[in-house]
Amino acid sequence: MELEQAVVLVTGGAKGLGLAIATHLEQKGAIVSVVDLDADAVAALPAAMQGYVADVTNQSDVGTVVSEIVRRHGRIDILVNNAGVIFSEPFVNIMNPTGMMHDYERFKRSVAANLDSVFIVTSAVVEKMVTLRTKGVIVSISSISASGNEGQTAYSAAKAGVNAMTRTWSKELARMGIRCNAIAPGFIDTLSTRGALNESIIKHIQSNTPLRRLGRGEEVAQAVASVITNDFINGVVLDVDGGLTI
Repeated sequence: MELEQAVVLVTGGAKGLGLAIATHLEQKGAIVSVVDLDADAVAALPAAMQGYVADVTNQSDVGTVVSEIVRRHGRIDILVNNAGVIFSEPFVNIMNPTGMMHDYERFKRSVAANLDSVFIVTSAVVEKMVTLRTKGVIVSISSISASGNEGQTAYSAAKAGVNAMTRTWSKELARMGIRCNAIAPGFIDTLSTRGALNESIIKHIQSNTPLRRLGRGEEVAQAVASVITNDFINGVVLDVDGGLTI
């Protein structure tokens, strides 16, 4: 699919990695809409992007946004499921005897933000694609943590679910002309990464990455554009991690 004049929706696209993706696609000629929960970040988006404030775990909110984009532009060609929250909590914390086990409510919130949101938004967008007979592309941002990362039960489970849904949808939707792929970043130098990890952990990650650095948002954005524009890539989970998982 060509990016020039393609209608794109990027979730969680008002800042961080999502903004890097939205900016890259817009620079390639796409018509980009962004949905994000952060109203201030949406208000600060470049004039070329249409921003919507909504909760991507709320079906009603998502349905309203998707319908408005289709009303304005006639279709949605590309969905990038970027919205999510990095979350870490050990399954067992022996230093906290009164709350030793992973909290179930926090588990559910993490899964809702990182997995349910992908299901909800993709469902709304694919319904429009099928109804309008749009040959579209779905790209979901996963993580190398999908293979299981110590201290990230909820986050790893959610991202593994994203990978499974991506592969399932790639089989179901291809016959309708809709391709589904995922990008699994390693450790990317964003504010969320810096907020989730202390400096000593970041240095440890860098020393174990063959390229000896964190990734950049634009490098993930380039990978997103690559799986969009190559019409024979379908059902792929592409690691973008500097070789960390080799």
